[in-house]
Amino acid sequence: MSSQNGHVTSSVNNHIGTVTFFHPASNSLPGAILNELANSITALAANPEVRVLILQSEGNKAFCAGASFDELIAIENMDQGSVFFSGFAKVINAMRTCGKLIIARVQGKAVGGGVGLASAADYVFATEHAAIKLSELAVGIGPFVVGPAVQRKMGLSAFSQLAIDASSFRSATWALQNGLYASVHATIEEMDEAILKLATILATSSPEAMGELKQIFWEGTENWDTLLVQRAGISGRLVLSDFTRNAIQQFKSK
Repeated sequence: MSSQNGHVTSSVNNHIGTVTFFHPASNSLPGAILNELANSITALAANPEVRVLILQSEGNKAFCAGASFDELIAIENMDQGSVFFSGFAKVINAMRTCGKLIIARVQGKAVGGGVGLASAADYVFATEHAAIKLSELAVGIGPFVVGPAVQRKMGLSAFSQLAIDASSFRSATWALQNGLYASVHATIEEMDEAILKLATILATSSPEAMGELKQIFWEGTENWDTLLVQRAGISGRLVLSDFTRNAIQQFKSK
């Protein structure tokens, strides 16, 4: 993909696989990037040289602004809507079924699908600037696809607070206290140092033991291949409503 539409890159160094995504609109997630993310994670999961994965975005501001408003407003029917939201399902399921532990690097704000990506990681580092928000209800949809991942990570209470109060950011400290983040740092440099330290340790750990742990961590999610696609259908239907169309246009005009 061209830089105008964003891109996804992957690399392997010292048994550490890194997947990096970028989009000029605050690292938002159009369908092409979602597909590239899922494919890149799956490829690194199958690479015998990789023992641990890092998921990150470019820049020093937003980690991920969630779904691309441009693509949301362009959806014309339920099939298109289901296909778009199924992109989030593909990424979450790729992370879930990856037999290797995934570390997420959250350097800035995470909104909507960005919170879903962080929730689907096995261990999350963040900075103090990494506030979170599930904004979907504010535009007439709902965090249906990412919801299972957020609820699994943070519990029903925290998930419902985020889903209902869709206009308010919760601080990185709140995310830490509620289990989304494992570690919060004052600066990106401090966060990156901590990430490298843990990733280096995991890169020398037993792949078999880590794979077994991964399976235990994700017990009870075996139906997500079906569940998340069904949830994508709900979002695909609601995105066609006049309420959502008008709300997205208002957000875009700000």
